[in-house]
Amino acid sequence: MELSGWGKYPTINAEVLHPLTPEDVLRRLRGNLQHPLIPRGLGRSYGDSSLAPQVISTRYLDHLLRFDASSGRLTCSAGVSFADILSVFLPRGWFPPVTPGTKFVTVGGAIASDIHGKNHHLEGSFTDHVSRLKIATVSEGIVECSREQHPELFYATCGGMGLTGVILEATFGLKPIGSAYIDATLLKAATLAETLELFALHQHVPYSVAWMDCLSLGRSPGRSVVILGEHADQGGLTPGKRPRLVVPVDMPSFMLNRSTLRAFNALYYNRVRKKRTDRRLHYEPFFYALDGLRHWNRLYGQRGFTQYQLVLPQEASLEGLRTVLERLAASRHSCALAVLKAFGKGNANYLSFPLEGCTLALDFRLEAGVFELLNELDRIVLDHGGRVYLTKDVRLSAAMFQRSYPKWQAFLQVRKAYGADQRLHSLQSQRLGL
Repeated sequence: MELSGWGKYPTINAEVLHPLTPEDVLRRLRGNLQHPLIPRGLGRSYGDSSLAPQVISTRYLDHLLRFDASSGRLTCSAGVSFADILSVFLPRGWFPPVTPGTKFVTVGGAIASDIHGKNHHLEGSFTDHVSRLKIATVSEGIVECSREQHPELFYATCGGMGLTGVILEATFGLKPIGSAYIDATLLKAATLAETLELFALHQHVPYSVAWMDCLSLGRSPGRSVVILGEHADQGGLTPGKRPRLVVPVDMPSFMLNRSTLRAFNALYYNRVRKKRTDRRLHYEPFFYALDGLRHWNRLYGQRGFTQYQLVLPQEASLEGLRTVLERLAASRHSCALAVLKAFGKGNANYLSFPLEGCTLALDFRLEAGVFELLNELDRIVLDHGGRVYLTKDVRLSAAMFQRSYPKWQAFLQVRKAYGADQRLHSLQSQRLGL
């Protein structure tokens, strides 16, 4: 079967296994140990982290197992998606504690990627709300782990990109909400410095994110629209509907060029007329704007795209981000989308991405020379004490990875202890020396 990540690059032919039970997962996992295998959820990681000659799909491991209505604690199979959780629990007044920018990801994928959302500055990563995991391992069979029981396996699996075992079940807490609506505030910022000041000024607000114009001209690059939000108390508890709009085919690549993107950015920035705008939004456009357009990755053309997501520590954020923006402005490559978020403190997971500071995500259409540009950005990120998000990565070097993820050797020891090094490999892990 032909497979790719969400960025549509690279594409490989893989054998896809569809186990129906945890025991079936374990049997498939302990199959031909010479054949590289990796777990895969809904395929929304952008690059090659869920690609291997053999893939274990969690498609049929999609059961809601237990729910405690007094605490909001949910136990479910790894193949349950955020869309599934929202359709069942939002009408009852519950919401995921942390959610990424798409609801079409599985719980297993969210844990393997240690996903973050618009509330990291206050609520941390999704795995910070996970209390227990059940994992199929090569050498030890099915293992239950937590921060108290087999903690080394827990911390390696959370953010471990599927390289320690196959996640079977997870227990985590949902948060109570009063409605399906978000009270949102839009703030215009003329510069990068002003954007960071707004993040600091509103750090008490539950959700924050900024759309950034990386192509603005003049001496003040980085103008942004900062979007703040918190759950509204009223408005009803109606979940979202299935998206009706669809991109039917791959768009011609010439449509996303510097001129069209600059025009779009100017339109987007100037459509917010006032310095501050307050509005009430349904949670769907606030959290999952792109989910309203099915197959939106086709907008980047047949060759696909990559998202480069970096994080810089607090003390280096302004200087480092400014240097990144200056390098982008000097290149001939156009960033199609730029999103900035504030991070709170990181966690103890071995390969967790967040650092206390700022993260910037940049979308690039794949074309000649773009990887060379990203190599230059790597050096800027490393010089400022940052790192790159593995879930979005498709070309990071082993040297850059090892210098920016200091616990990688401890992670390798856990892989070996549970026999994962004998069987679990992705294209990404082989590239990074894992």
